[in-house]
Amino acid sequence: MEKFEIHGPAELSGKVVVSGAKNAALPALSAILLTDEPVRLRSLPAVVDIRTMARLLGHLGVEVGTSTGSGQAFHAASLSHDDAPYELVKTMRASILVLGPLLARRGHARVSLPGGCAIGPRPVNLHIAAFRKMGAEISIEHGYIEAKAAGRLRGAEISFEQVTVTGTENVMMAAALAVGTTTLRHAATEPEVVDLAELLRKMGARITGDGTPVITIEGIERLGGADHSVVPDRIEAGTYVIAGALAGQRVEVTNCRPGDLRALTGKLLETGVPLEIGEDSIVVSRAPEAVARDVETKPHPGFPTDLQAQYMTLMTQARGTATITEGIFENRFQHALELARMGADITVDHQTAVVRGPSKLSGAAVMASDLRASAALVLAGLVAENTTTIERIYHLDRGYAAMEEKLRGLGADVRRVK
Repeated sequence: MEKFEIHGPAELSGKVVVSGAKNAALPALSAILLTDEPVRLRSLPAVVDIRTMARLLGHLGVEVGTSTGSGQAFHAASLSHDDAPYELVKTMRASILVLGPLLARRGHARVSLPGGCAIGPRPVNLHIAAFRKMGAEISIEHGYIEAKAAGRLRGAEISFEQVTVTGTENVMMAAALAVGTTTLRHAATEPEVVDLAELLRKMGARITGDGTPVITIEGIERLGGADHSVVPDRIEAGTYVIAGALAGQRVEVTNCRPGDLRALTGKLLETGVPLEIGEDSIVVSRAPEAVARDVETKPHPGFPTDLQAQYMTLMTQARGTATITEGIFENRFQHALELARMGADITVDHQTAVVRGPSKLSGAAVMASDLRASAALVLAGLVAENTTTIERIYHLDRGYAAMEEKLRGLGADVRRVK
């Protein structure tokens, strides 16, 4: 098993290029199942979750092309299977996204209940309730969701009980091939949802309202091929911006969309972190004396839950007390205990963490519990004295492409070792 060794503290400078967004690429890959024509996707990140989804598509009968500088081609001319087996999807929650496309195109889908990070329950009941409203018969047996539809799905009025990104994406894809009009209320407004809608429109779908809480999809009988570049990864960009805020002389984060990061950059400006925000880049330096500021995670455009752990690391180096409230997931403070092992002063009470700083962090052997916790520990290793060893970095590899190489390019001493 591989781990990271980080020798700190680091002085970061230079340029880091952001990859395509994992959370936009996964639904885009699922959308390939909606058409029998070729689809080319560009800027797919070289991360484990993308490779896992490509293997799942291959199992379903999709012709998966070789990744090149011009993107990667996929062709679902015919589908040989309509199941997503546990062995392929046990590590990736986004596998649920093939349920809607398979149901819409094949009239049947059998998808294993998904795995992924252990950050609290992320139920699929919202997906199931929506598909039932569209005419599907759904049962859950032996760890699998079995869905059937007699003929095409029917458009419906769907109001989600709570905001769900994958639920919005899943139903939006299925509704593109349904009979009639589907209206999604209380829909997710994340940039990744908008990116999926843009891909679907290139394929011929009739979708309006994406980026707002009400999305309307007028179903059509057939979708075509498309050529599409997924948006830059705002979470990866935010992670490197926070790295610069912690240890940067001058770090330029390029190939990003600063407009997608307003919740983060606004909070960093409050703490005193120097930022230069360009059209597609953010330049960041370490604050001479950052001031602690509270944050609460919320659905977009609020502060992203996927940047909460990294922000907590930043607050260990800020002056004063910061209260961090996790408003999305129930179990997303597992990194706090590992940060405390490195010397951080953090108290956790249910969905709230109180961070008192600044703390002098020292290198230690720590263990990653999930994808974003891994990133938080890497950031801590950049400012800690001596050597930090991070176990179970397979979590990190699910969402960050070549992180050790990108950090070394900025001057950090980071090694991947067996």
